[in-house]
Amino acid sequence: MNPFDSLSSPTRRALLQTGIGAAAALANPLAALAAAPPGFDAWRDNFRARASAKGISDATWSRVMGRIEPDMSVFRQMQKQPEFHEQIWQYVNRRASDWRITAGKEALRKHEALFARIEQDFGVERGTLLALWGVESAYGDPLVQQNHMRPIFPSLAALAWNEPRRRAYWETELINALRIVDRGWGTPEEMWGSWAGAMGHTQWMPEVWLNVGMDYDKDGRVSPFGRPDDALGSSARYLVNRGKYHRGEHWGYEVRAGGASASGKRTYAAWASAGVTRADGKPFPQPNASAQLWVPVAGGPAFLLGPNFYAVRSYNPSMNYALAICHLGDRILGAPPFIHPFPGSERALTLAEIQEMQTRLTKAGFDTGGTDGRVGNDTMKAVKDYQAKMGLLPADGYGGLKVLARLRQGG
Repeated sequence: MNPFDSLSSPTRRALLQTGIGAAAALANPLAALAAAPPGFDAWRDNFRARASAKGISDATWSRVMGRIEPDMSVFRQMQKQPEFHEQIWQYVNRRASDWRITAGKEALRKHEALFARIEQDFGVERGTLLALWGVESAYGDPLVQQNHMRPIFPSLAALAWNEPRRRAYWETELINALRIVDRGWGTPEEMWGSWAGAMGHTQWMPEVWLNVGMDYDKDGRVSPFGRPDDALGSSARYLVNRGKYHRGEHWGYEVRAGGASASGKRTYAAWASAGVTRADGKPFPQPNASAQLWVPVAGGPAFLLGPNFYAVRSYNPSMNYALAICHLGDRILGAPPFIHPFPGSERALTLAEIQEMQTRLTKAGFDTGGTDGRVGNDTMKAVKDYQAKMGLLPADGYGGLKVLARLRQGG
C-alpha cells in the first residue's frame, strides 16, 4: 500500500517537478537517471543469460535493459521510510477519511455498471473493491502517477542487483516485468509504479499482473492502467482465488461481545446463542456462516470476522489494513462509524477540517504538500514536526482534533 499524500500540487518527492524535467523524463524515463555504479554492468551482463533462459526475447532485453541505469534512490527509500506509530483508531481514521468516502461514492456512481458486473462474475462486494481502489491509488487519480511514481525497471534492476535480503524475490519480479513487455501488455515507458514496483489502480506487483491479471475490458491486453476494468476485475479474482473470498457473505460485523471467549470459529447463530449481538441491534443475515471474534484493543470495539475479512488480508497481511478496507467499504455504501469507540480515540476530521489543518500548518511553516484534504506522509511529517515544536505529546504525526484546536489558537 502506498501512503499517497495531498495531490492538488506537486510534492518534493515528485520526479516530474518542472516542465522541462517532466518532458525529458516522459520522453525517455529510463535515461533520466544517474550513471551506473561499479559492478552493475557486469551483473546486468550475467543476468541476461538468466533472463534468456526464462524465455525473455533478445528484443525485449535490448529494449528494456540494454542501456538501463539502476535507480539507486530505492535504497534510501527502503532505509528512510517515515515511521509513524499509529494506534489502530488513527490508522483506520486516516484511511476511512471523509475524502475517501466522498470520492468513493463518486467512483461508484461513475462505474456502477462495472461493479455490478464484478459482483455478478465474482461475488465480491463493491464496497471492498472501492475501498481497495481508494486506498491503493486514490481511485486512479492521475496525479498519483505523476507525483508519486517512477519507472519500475530501474528500481527493480537496482533491487535485483544489490538488495541482499530478498535478492531472489527482486530478480523474479524483474523477470516478470520483462515478460509483461514481451507479451505486449505494457511498455517500459508506461510501467511506472512505487519504488518496489507496484503499479496501477490497485498497485499490482509484476507477478500479480502476470499471473492474476485478466483482460476484463476485452481490449486485447491486460493492464492495471487506464480504464479500471482490468485492475478491479483482476483484483476481485485475486480475492477469490488467493483469498478464498465467499460469494454473498459480508466481511463481518461490529458486535457487543459481553464476556464471550475471543478464540475459536463458530457460526453466527452459535455466537448469538453465546450472547454476542450486532452492535447496531440488527440480526445476523446468514446465521449459518462462520466467524471468529476479534477484540483489537481491550475496551474497544469487538468484531466477528468472516472469511472475507481474511480474503482482504491476503491483499496486505495486516489486520489493521483489512479492518480499514472493510470499514471504508461500508462507509462508502452508507454505513455509520463504529458504534463503540476505541479507548482514547477522536472522531475523524471532516474534509473541511483536514483542509483547514493543512492550510494552517503550511502558513506556520510546516509544508503538507497540498491542502486538498488527503493525508499521507507529507502531512503526517508536518503534523509530527509541529507537535514536537509545540510540545504536544505524543508527537505521533496524527492530525486530529487536538492538533487542529492548537492550530486555531495561533500556536
